[in-house]
Amino acid sequence: MKCLSCSFENKETAKACKKCGHDLTIPPAWFPDARWHLKTLGIIYAGLISLYLVVTSVLSGLPKPYQLRKIPIEMTPWLHPGGKVHLSEDELKPPPRPAQPPVR
Repeated sequence: MKCLSCSFENKETAKACKKCGHDLTIPPAWFPDARWHLKTLGIIYAGLISLYLVVTSVLSGLPKPYQLRKIPIEMTPWLHPGGKVHLSEDELKPPPRPAQPPVR
């Protein structure tokens, strides 16, 4: 049996703690029972569910990443497997740069 004040391990039949002399015959003031555990876990569960619902509703109001900008289908053909989009080599090259005047 552990002493409640110093946590020293005593014999089960001990009346007092060998280390600090605390009376071991007095029962602790409160033991949580099954009803208390169910109530506490219910409150925790309800809090987590409500937190989940609040976070989900806040996040659903944010814009989706794919709506932030328009990406041409030609750049992402794997996203459209049915509509096979292929560009020729000339269309894949960047546009030519305009000639710049010489710097004086």
